Amino acid sequence: MNRERSGLLLSGVSAGLDIGFGPLMMAVILTLSPGGYGDLPTELLLASVYSIGFMLVILGRSELFTEHTTLAVIPVLDNQASAGQLARLWGLVYVGNIVGGVLFTLLVVLLIPGLSVISTGAFETIAIKLVAHDLEWLFVGGVFAGWLMGLLAWLITAARETTSRLLIIFIVTATIGVLHLPHSIAGNVEVLFGLIISPEVSISNYVAFLALATVGNAVGGAVFVASLKYGHVVRGGS
Repeated sequence: MNRERSGLLLSGVSAGLDIGFGPLMMAVILTLSPGGYGDLPTELLLASVYSIGFMLVILGRSELFTEHTTLAVIPVLDNQASAGQLARLWGLVYVGNIVGGVLFTLLVVLLIPGLSVISTGAFETIAIKLVAHDLEWLFVGGVFAGWLMGLLAWLITAARETTSRLLIIFIVTATIGVLHLPHSIAGNVEVLFGLIISPEVSISNYVAFLALATVGNAVGGAVFVASLKYGHVVRGGS
């Protein structure tokens, strides 16, 4: 929270760029795999590679909005920081994450013609899988994704070794991937690919997804993890 604005923003951009490798690898798997969504081996592969972006971001210590929906809320609950400081942190990191995701998407779109391992149809399939749901589902699914990301941030603080951290990141983010839950930052890249490539994905689809997934992620991390964990810790007795 005390970090300079430029440092937070640049770290957020870095995270937005790095997390894009997860959706990119998902498109590769969908292109090369004989199966698709609903096929168990393909689903497991997609969930596995989805976690790659999170590994790069978290182990690389870049700032990810959905991690701060838990860890940055706890100092506010403990009166060690203000709501204004939290809003500043969230705003800078979130904007950086979105900008990084946009830049990554544009770079990949320029590279697609030279990448024989990726078809544009794979990007369209991934994006439609997220935006085809009802608006209520996007919010509720976002709450569950934020809940899981909050647990990830909480558990990572207890892990001491790189191997254990990798395992925690893989288990939690692969769960999000298997359930196809809307993660606002990774999903930003997924839906942007569809918006640029496919006429089936509109700007209204993108805006609705981003808004509801973001609010859902914030609620899930702040309420179901930060508030509850803080509550039971401070009431745990001496």
